[in-house]
Amino acid sequence: MELPGGPEQVLGTGHVDDVVGPGTAGTGSSDDPLVIRDAATGAAVPDAFQRLWNPHRMAYIDAGREGEGRGHKDDCPFCDAPAKSDEDALIVARGEHAYVLLNLYPYNNGHLLVCPYRHIPLYDDASPDELREVGELTQTAMRVLRQVSHCDGFNIGMNQGEVAGAGVAGHLHQHIVPRWQSDSNFFPIIARTKSMSQLLGDTRRLVAEGWPTSD
Repeated sequence: MELPGGPEQVLGTGHVDDVVGPGTAGTGSSDDPLVIRDAATGAAVPDAFQRLWNPHRMAYIDAGREGEGRGHKDDCPFCDAPAKSDEDALIVARGEHAYVLLNLYPYNNGHLLVCPYRHIPLYDDASPDELREVGELTQTAMRVLRQVSHCDGFNIGMNQGEVAGAGVAGHLHQHIVPRWQSDSNFFPIIARTKSMSQLLGDTRRLVAEGWPTSD
């Protein structure tokens, strides 16, 4: 089947059969670096995605394959974080029953997570004290983010269970994602890429410094 303005497609596979570079049109020469072959005969099959290589994420992916940090307390990053320094764990505030830290894989600058210290998976497992403090910390986080980042809105919510998209399903955590009028631009929509304009350490410092103290 001939695609409009494009190469032949192998019916039933969704793959492009052959794409050749300049000077090799119609030859399918394997010597040309632009040749793209079908999945059945080669590894280079085009699709609609651009690639932003993030090899550091393999630690997160490999942990998920083994179940580490998903449902096991001994491998849970949210259980480990409070034992570290605020700077190392990206913690911005500590309460009595819950704490706030930056997401290591932020959707936007200032993407915060509110976690109870206790290793529980679901919202209805939380105690009244944990629910109260998670709510209070969420409110404070919103006020601080407005102050330090001048955001226009928020996405706030929880993914409950791996099937719902929870990255660390074994430990309850609430997402607070600041949003700006201009953050839904062509880059994430077309390129499927988020541009992060501030380092995590700098963001942590700004939010921590803006957090109200109990003194």
